[in-house]
Amino acid sequence: MSALFPLTVKGATTTRRGKVLAGPIDLTLDGGGTCVVIGPNGAGKTSLLRMLHGTARITRGQVTWACDTETARHHQAFVFQHPVMLRRSVIENLVYPLRVRGMPRTAARQRAVDWATRIGLGHMLERHAPVLSGGEQQKLAIARALIVEPRLLFLDEPCASLDGRAMREVEEILVQAAASGTRLILSTHDMGQARRLADQVVFLLRGKVQETGLAKNFFDQPQTSQAVAFLNGDIVE
Repeated sequence: MSALFPLTVKGATTTRRGKVLAGPIDLTLDGGGTCVVIGPNGAGKTSLLRMLHGTARITRGQVTWACDTETARHHQAFVFQHPVMLRRSVIENLVYPLRVRGMPRTAARQRAVDWATRIGLGHMLERHAPVLSGGEQQKLAIARALIVEPRLLFLDEPCASLDGRAMREVEEILVQAAASGTRLILSTHDMGQARRLADQVVFLLRGKVQETGLAKNFFDQPQTSQAVAFLNGDIVE
């Protein structure tokens, strides 16, 4: 089995209509635990995740995996800030990615039932997914990504619009996924969530990596004045 990490980013930049969204980025990530990307609004967090995942075109520089890019992409999944639901039932949303990968329908439905139960939606298997609450949709989106057992999961502000209870439930799913060996790279504006989940932190400012390191070191002893100000709740530009 090919390893995805380390992931090496050298001078990578993504632009839209001539405007730099993120970059140049220089970054190396290993394969352990949960990496949380933080920074003020407009810092380029979403663009960085999309650039690493391959859904944002790199206009300069390069992103290099430990294996070939096609293999790396095959073992990844991405969860958006606003979950995208197939216009199907809960169980069919979970069955779909398994069927796409060739799993027989009976086995796919059994795994889907198991996952729906795991995330607390076992009593809603035939419910039309687009009518679920925001928290339920986000749990379903995460389960739909994890059900194919990716080695790496990107999550863009997965709890941005959720209440406390839904956030706790989503975080529990993510902690379990990380414990089972899935590498998580997620962005968040919630410093409480970042402290709870992060093993590693990447602090972005104006589209560039301002500081990176182990979470404990970053939160206890940030190395840059910008990081100190950001953690203090000051406006950082």
